[in-house]
Amino acid sequence: MAGDADLLAQAVLVSCQIKARVVEQDERESGLRAILNLGHTFGHAIEAVMGYGNWLHGEAVAAGMVMAIDLSIRQGWIDERVRERSIALLQRAALPTAPPAEMTSQQFLETMAIDKKAVDGAIKLVLLRKLGEACITGDYDHELLLQTLSA
Repeated sequence: MAGDADLLAQAVLVSCQIKARVVEQDERESGLRAILNLGHTFGHAIEAVMGYGNWLHGEAVAAGMVMAIDLSIRQGWIDERVRERSIALLQRAALPTAPPAEMTSQQFLETMAIDKKAVDGAIKLVLLRKLGEACITGDYDHELLLQTLSA
């Protein structure tokens, strides 16, 4: 379908323009730019455990975004409507909204502990304090992270 292909190409172009503006405003990754990494720590774990290429980077990050949003909701920082809206948008783009069922919480934890944002094995995550306001933090309830990984 040519219409769908045109729409997808236009969405990618707009996405790149937005990313460029964010990077331009926050060249040293001091805050705003964190929003570009929402879901990446979870997504990188999916890629590593499932085998690179079995899950495309964008697919893994999409599932990871939903996981980061889930943890942000559990923390009480954002409300359920953000997850619902995000899932609907990702589904329209034919992207996964959940991690592979066969991945265990332990696999996530072990892999995320060696992510480039981890410090001395402490997992740092990009979470949403509110819609449009992401932060890199290790200040979250570990039990809530386990709940997200088990959900």
